[in-house]
Amino acid sequence: MIIVFAVALAGAIGGGVATAQADGGRSSVERQLLFYNHSYGVLDRETADAIEHSDYLREFANFQVRTTTGTGGQTWTGRYLMGRETYLELFGVGDLAGQDGTLGSAGLGLSTERDGDLATVTQRLKDEGVSDPIEFLQTRDFGDGVPVPWFDAVLTASEYDAFGAWAMEYRPEYFADPRGNTEPASFPGDVGRERYLSDDYQSHLMRDVTSVRIAVTEGDLADTVPLLRAGGFTVRTVTGGGVVAKGGGTTIRLDSVPREQAGYQQVDLSLNHPVKYRHVEQIGHSTLIVGPGSRAVWTFAGDGTP
Repeated sequence: MIIVFAVALAGAIGGGVATAQADGGRSSVERQLLFYNHSYGVLDRETADAIEHSDYLREFANFQVRTTTGTGGQTWTGRYLMGRETYLELFGVGDLAGQDGTLGSAGLGLSTERDGDLATVTQRLKDEGVSDPIEFLQTRDFGDGVPVPWFDAVLTASEYDAFGAWAMEYRPEYFADPRGNTEPASFPGDVGRERYLSDDYQSHLMRDVTSVRIAVTEGDLADTVPLLRAGGFTVRTVTGGGVVAKGGGTTIRLDSVPREQAGYQQVDLSLNHPVKYRHVEQIGHSTLIVGPGSRAVWTFAGDGTP
């Protein structure tokens, strides 16, 4: 799922823009509240089409191409690779309206595992220097015209250059709707990722996203760091500009670049079982290398060249 918020929320809700910068230090909080849920990237058309029609990806992962209707009737069609707790959402240029559909646009969703933790994240954001976090409800329409509450979300900024990140917490109404095909709670207050996603990953090779690398502008990075820290990630600066955030099983690297260089760079994936071979799959202007071992690496050419 994607949150198309740049224009709509800027006009309808407003809110304070985060000014805190990465300082290379650890998170000041102890318990991890936010975990990598999914990320999305807008790729060149040739690569997006190759992903959509790839026979290999349908074998490699729980792969879906689907159209979703969200808040306000917004619709989007994405290419999804679903794991046990995490997933990827990929688009081509023009698949999304306006700024969201331009080459190099990307996003990052971080979610809670326990009901009520989003409220704590929101308070931590204020402690991190975000004066007025933007809170909103995302809904989903299953086709009958009746929106179902899907998740609550918090943003640090109403405008962005090419990358946006948000915190989210799934709603009990969504888990209660059988059309969501979710799983029963494993503990009281369970709103976790594993409950949200199906177990279909078990019949494929891909298990989960272990790291993601995205090139973002300096301004987008500044707006994202407070969210990572509020979620409990350990955040450190890296040489050349950018940060690496660790915690919850998925490493997030954000490199600071000019807007024309922004975009999806690399995703590392764990496998359900080790493989002895090394398989290289060229998919448009991207390369997926699987094995040997229990790891796969998918790299993307941000400018659409091989």
